[in-house]
Amino acid sequence: MLTPRQLVPSLSVDTLAHGRFDLQAATPERFTLICFYRGLHCPICANYLKELERLTPDFASRGVETVAISSDGPERAGEMAKKIGADHLRIGYGLAPTKAREWGLYISASRGKTSIGIEEPALFSEPGVFLVRPDRTLYYLSVQSMPFVRPNFAEMVAALDFVIKNDYPARGEFTGAV
Repeated sequence: MLTPRQLVPSLSVDTLAHGRFDLQAATPERFTLICFYRGLHCPICANYLKELERLTPDFASRGVETVAISSDGPERAGEMAKKIGADHLRIGYGLAPTKAREWGLYISASRGKTSIGIEEPALFSEPGVFLVRPDRTLYYLSVQSMPFVRPNFAEMVAALDFVIKNDYPARGEFTGAV
């Protein structure tokens, strides 16, 4: 289980238009927002990523770099980028299921074609959103076992204003006996 204020696992994937994303080499002012998504087959992911694309400049103005990552290969990732009009959002691809599991993501097996007629990959991760500090410690995480009910990016932008203004610490860090 990942714990706030502790180091996150390594993460390095190719992106469509921004070279290789390597969390170890990331240099955001405040955070890296990592959005793990299910893949091209997921219509909910497309709508969710459209919102993240729209708000990426707002995140950037608060010192937050964004990246969306799936287990899809470059072709399917490219189709998703076109579908969402990715101009600002980095799209990473090729996330291995073993790496997804290191990040605490749930893994699903294919159930065939989805409601939009696209075949699911044999294995893929369910969604997760993480805010990671420049020192690679975890600040925030939300992991879902289903494609539904994800964190709201507009609310996250507003929350960041509070976090920045008040130097609000990461919560959920206690690991002692209860």
